Amino acid sequence: MRMHNPPHPGEVLKEGWIEPLGLTVTAAAEALGVTRKTLSAILNGRSGISPDMALRLSRAFGTTAESWLNQQMQYDLWQAMQEKEHLKVKRIKAA
Repeated sequence: MRMHNPPHPGEVLKEGWIEPLGLTVTAAAEALGVTRKTLSAILNGRSGISPDMALRLSRAFGTTAESWLNQQMQYDLWQAMQEKEHLKVKRIKAA
């Protein structure tokens, strides 16, 4: 069963890891090996979690890359479902 309006994984990262550990965006970005701009975009929901970032997060926080990618997929799917009425798709039937 899908979650109703799941949070962006950047929000989870910020509220579940960055803030509780007392990390600054700069310090977290440095530890992850990415720019502050890259991490800030994720934390503010402007960018998603890529497979590369999922691997970085899993190593840094002792989680799994799959958990981060699953959060991103759930978020993206929910967002897409909000727009499904606008899709122009015809049902394909077997001959």
